Order: sequence, then C-alpha cells, then structure tokens
Amino acid sequence: MFTIEHEFDATVITLVDEGSAPLREDVTVQAFAGEITFEQWDPRTDRVSKITLSPDQLRDLTAALNLPEGIYRSAP
Repeated sequence: MFTIEHEFDATVITLVDEGSAPLREDVTVQAFAGEITFEQWDPRTDRVSKITLSPDQLRDLTAALNLPEGIYRSAP
C-alpha cells in the first residue's frame, strides 16, 4: 500500500509494508525540484535514517531495477 500527497514544495509518497512478518517500517519519499529524500524509522537506533538522491541518481536507480547485472552509464 502507498499514499501520495502533494504539498507546497514537494510530493510525498509513503510506502507501507503489508507483506508477511517481519514487517518493515514505513518509507517516506519526498520529491523536491532538486532532490529526492527517502526516510525510514530505525527502531534499533531510535532514529530516522535519511538518504538524499539527485534527480539523475533516482533516474539511474529506476533504470537499474529493470536491468541485468553489469556496469552501465546513463546517457547525458
């Protein structure tokens, strides 16, 4: 399951793990004009872990999910 919300300066997507146990914490994706952030609560550290990607990195990640093993360079 996931939700999508449009805020003033970002689109916020929340991914909810509905799979079999053990379930993972929700993942929040915030898409801004110049960066995309992924946040997830880590109960082991009692903190939110955050990863920030550029739009180009997100494009490469999206492409990589559908490619076989190898080394690739995205077109400029």
